[in-house]
Amino acid sequence: MEFLSSLTLSKNDQIIFLEKRIELLKKIEEVGSISKAAALVPMSYKSAWDAIDAINNLCSKPVVIKETGGTGGGGAKITPYGKNFIQTYSLLQKEHEKFLSQITKITDFNTGILKSIQRLNMQISARNQIQGIVEFLQKDRINASVGVKLKSGKTIVSVITNDATDSLGLKIGDDVVAIFKSSNVLVTTQDSLKISARNAINGVVDKIIKGNINSELIIDIGNNEKITSIITTNAITELNINLGDTITAIIKSSDVMIGI
Repeated sequence: MEFLSSLTLSKNDQIIFLEKRIELLKKIEEVGSISKAAALVPMSYKSAWDAIDAINNLCSKPVVIKETGGTGGGGAKITPYGKNFIQTYSLLQKEHEKFLSQITKITDFNTGILKSIQRLNMQISARNQIQGIVEFLQKDRINASVGVKLKSGKTIVSVITNDATDSLGLKIGDDVVAIFKSSNVLVTTQDSLKISARNAINGVVDKIIKGNINSELIIDIGNNEKITSIITTNAITELNINLGDTITAIIKSSDVMIGI
């Protein structure tokens, strides 16, 4: 027996890089296309896009930039920031493999010690997990309003309890992640619509994945930052939503969780 493990880089308990995602980035750099890179890894085109959206949302700078034009709707390229991450991961992976090889040599697998070595790996199912900085923090008697400044320059507000704020130790300038379900993201094509929801974020429809009942909208809100919304397919037809349209994502502040 031997210890085997791939290197995973995470932030605020959210996975950013792991071996398969690094392989995807390497292939994108090699072929300049997300669809071609996904086929080479291999992984589905949707999984590739989901991975890239997660990487770009959780990193402080874009790692992959989509380029317009060309066959298949355009290509993609790795930013200098992304190239540095690929190189760093490759170096760390080699050291990680050396470490695993060493502990394999010094471990007696007949002692039962493996039974006491466990790792709890919890992943959040919420589709939208976007990095930002605490811009403001306002407390009332029970709840607190937390404004999170995103890389796109937009601010998303979360309302959480004062106890949760104190437990997280939140303060202005903290690096946090805004977390909300795609099913809690409503959309409208009317800029002048008056709503009670605290968060109304403008963006451009980047991708539409239609299903028989529900459909998935990927909304680019700027600086390669994406919001995912799940709405009915009938709603897309009634609102006449198409690729490239400017729409507004609406999220209630009570639906936004904060992770650190």
